[in-house]
Amino acid sequence: MSLTYPSPTSGIENAATGDAEVPRTYQVRTFGCQMNVHDSERMAGMLEAAGYVPADGAQADVVVFNTCAVRENADNKLYGNLGQLAPVKAANPGMQIAVGGCLAQKDRETILKKAPWVDAVFGTHNVGALPALLDRARHNNEAQLEILESLDVFPSTLPTKRDSVYSGWVSISVGCNNTCTFCIVPALRGKEKDRRPGDILAEVQALVDDGAIEVTLLGQNVNSYGVEFGDRQAFSKLLRACGEIPGLERVRFTSPHPAAFTDDVIDAMAETPNVMPQLHMPLQSGSDKVLRDMKRSYRSAKFLGILDKVRARMPHAAISTDIIVGFPGETEEDFQATLDVVEKSRFATAFTFQYSKRPGTPAADLPDQLPKAVVQERFERLTALQDRIAAEENARQLGRRVEVMVTAQSGRKSEETHRLSGRSQDQRLVHFTVPEGAPAPRPGDLVTVTITEAAAFHLIADPASADDYSLRRSRAGDAWDRAQADSCGAPAPGAAGAAGSGKSGVSLGMPSLPVRSR
Repeated sequence: MSLTYPSPTSGIENAATGDAEVPRTYQVRTFGCQMNVHDSERMAGMLEAAGYVPADGAQADVVVFNTCAVRENADNKLYGNLGQLAPVKAANPGMQIAVGGCLAQKDRETILKKAPWVDAVFGTHNVGALPALLDRARHNNEAQLEILESLDVFPSTLPTKRDSVYSGWVSISVGCNNTCTFCIVPALRGKEKDRRPGDILAEVQALVDDGAIEVTLLGQNVNSYGVEFGDRQAFSKLLRACGEIPGLERVRFTSPHPAAFTDDVIDAMAETPNVMPQLHMPLQSGSDKVLRDMKRSYRSAKFLGILDKVRARMPHAAISTDIIVGFPGETEEDFQATLDVVEKSRFATAFTFQYSKRPGTPAADLPDQLPKAVVQERFERLTALQDRIAAEENARQLGRRVEVMVTAQSGRKSEETHRLSGRSQDQRLVHFTVPEGAPAPRPGDLVTVTITEAAAFHLIADPASADDYSLRRSRAGDAWDRAQADSCGAPAPGAAGAAGSGKSGVSLGMPSLPVRSR
């Protein structure tokens, strides 16, 4: 038996030559939601634990696709990428390609039929199998397919290569018990499974010990957390417990479900200083009829009532949402109801989607599927309305002093504007300048500035003088310096432009979320 591929393990000598084998490189390409982003961190962690190293821009020996099955073009996006890699793999003997995530869970054998050059296919329930499947494919010189119907191990117990040194995701549950007719997630990720609170808090503490000052709690429906062990107030208790962790400055969570959003969660948000004044609350539709057809167990009045309660306790809270346009049977009257709720809700941001028919969902078989032209026209009206509201809500921020956590990513025009970027406590994107003579921040540091300009999707702060600029160096900034040193790209502490240097050996910053979906 001869192995087609070299071992991924670094530093093992070749018995014949005495030379150390070169470690194999990897790249993980992620599509989809925050859950997928966090799963990709685990895939990277598993690969590095097995001896692989990041490709860092070079052609990788192993390319892993972590897929999404929610949007209509998910299949085309995957197979288009796989098609582009086919000749690359043919020209690079030993290269491997793996496909995981929701689309792999759904399509299974179809992937290998459409792209027989793929080496491994694995699902949402067995992320930890990735290194073994690659080894097996290499050993047997044939593709490996392994799809489980339920979790073999809770994914948070797996090694994780974090995307950020100053903020991180922490899963509190996986799966979903709801039956929304448009959603395929429950079929692909299974029933809700909750982690024990102690395990969650231990992971949060470990992140803080490593230098992170911001954590986002993740779940398909975070506020239904505790259903598995019978505690209806488990989520609010978890938020309050996070408030007791020294050094943890910012706590966020996504996504809750309006039907299960209770007053004890609002109280915990308002009364826990490190829980940020920001809430992502999916609306999906403002029409009660459409909500019934979607099997969303709340109505528009309840949704608006939740927002009123949140704003009564946290007046400056920024609220974002998800909206689907063109659900089967949606009439012009239904759509107008959505516009009315959006106008009343005053969302800071809305992630808007045109309904896409997904095989395997109940909505795919509903009558009265809408013509594409009708959906497109409504979508454009909705986004125009939300763009106006977002601009108006951002204009209300003019003159406010805000604390911004600096990120490693800068704006598209940063080279000409010389601005750095970060996120305010309410998660708004802020581009800011450092006054001449003032110390420059590192990613993870916090600056306090006054908002001087506002656009629909970002804010600008250009301090008139150093007196209008305050820098607070943080443990997270120290962690960023350590990460730079470890990657042999360390800037001098506080060096101007460090945030945009692009020399980091790791992908820094929270995974970027679009402020607008078009």
